[in-house]
Amino acid sequence: MNAVPIILVFAAGLNSCIGNILLKWGRASLPASAGLADTFLTPGFVGGVVFYGINVLLFAKALDSLEVSVAYPILAGSGFAMLIIASHYFFGEPFHLHKWIGVALVLVGIIFLARGG
Repeated sequence: MNAVPIILVFAAGLNSCIGNILLKWGRASLPASAGLADTFLTPGFVGGVVFYGINVLLFAKALDSLEVSVAYPILAGSGFAMLIIASHYFFGEPFHLHKWIGVALVLVGIIFLARGG
């Protein structure tokens, strides 16, 4: 099996993670009274949209040679795992035992899917 499509899916997951971090950062820096235009013109929001766009391009390219039933769970799972870790370091969100177990289960699932694809 060619490793490039799997790498593209993981890169798409990373871009999804970065996009989510940027959106959270952009929202956290807004005052409660921020208007709609202020919300969509923040660097965090614009950056998040850019990274989501890159995510779609990378994922679409990976689908040229991967089954969507394999690629999408890897994308979602890897993005989820990266986001839990990143949100802990960037925002101090708790990383309790149940999250560690969840990340471990997701990673095991990704391994099974990647080997079966």
